[in-house]
Amino acid sequence: MTISEKEIQADYKNRINRVFEFIDENLDADLSLDTISEIAYFSPFHFHRVFKFVTGETLNEYVTRRRIEKSALDLLHKNITVAEIAHKYGFSENSSYSRAFKKYFGVSPTTFKKQNPNRHSKIRQLESKNGQEHPDYEKYICMINNLKNWIKMNANIEIREAPELNVAGVTHIGINGVEDSFEKVIKWANSKGLMKNPEAKLGRVFYDSIKVTKPEKVRMSVFLTTNESFETEGEIYKSTIKKGKCIVGRFEITPDEFPKSWTGLFIWMNENGYKKSAENPFEIYHNDFREHPENKFMVDLCIPIE
Repeated sequence: MTISEKEIQADYKNRINRVFEFIDENLDADLSLDTISEIAYFSPFHFHRVFKFVTGETLNEYVTRRRIEKSALDLLHKNITVAEIAHKYGFSENSSYSRAFKKYFGVSPTTFKKQNPNRHSKIRQLESKNGQEHPDYEKYICMINNLKNWIKMNANIEIREAPELNVAGVTHIGINGVEDSFEKVIKWANSKGLMKNPEAKLGRVFYDSIKVTKPEKVRMSVFLTTNESFETEGEIYKSTIKKGKCIVGRFEITPDEFPKSWTGLFIWMNENGYKKSAENPFEIYHNDFREHPENKFMVDLCIPIE
């Protein structure tokens, strides 16, 4: 018997949200079907069916992918050994981690790190080959400089102690169709009168990086910030964005300018010696782009930092 959309009730999706959160916080632990199905209050058999329908992946496929993708980001951005990374993400041996990583990315963790160094090490590598300029060097530097100029011209950047944010959100998987999730949140918030509060803001938080996650697998939450009390309803769930130090870039941009704005802001972070924390990047919107004369978003892009 196949599972249908009607069978995936809102309550089920909220239980899966708890599972997402638990997995993210326990990637080094036992994440077996029996363990996780208890978190969701499902039988293992029923949980397997519901989870596969919601995510398009089995639990094991999802957990392995999350571990490998998170480890890839550590390889790119943290100065720790492959052995430390393997242990951090629940692999008992370096060999099992390397096999899983190579199956996913096609190369070993060590090769992946060499092929995707950070900006400064890549420049040094390009410059050092027999004293000759690497053929990709000019193209790479041009791309970096274009993004730096974009940020300089289009962003007002501050280092800010961001407050704790209480949010009402819905989970969205994939970069397409996100408008539907915004409509769900807005419709729900209007029914509760929450949109009348001028301090309420729409936003998104990203749990995956497009650098390592396929676009159709990117998980995010579309949310409304609110200090008013509310009861969860349907797919709406309560969550908190922790307070902490953030790089906050204020932009006025069209929808297709979001990717380069995010990339440029991360370059600014690296250029200025900051390191991203374990918390997830998020966006806060300050207008309805449909009411803007040029259909632009006035938005804060926020990178939590150490």
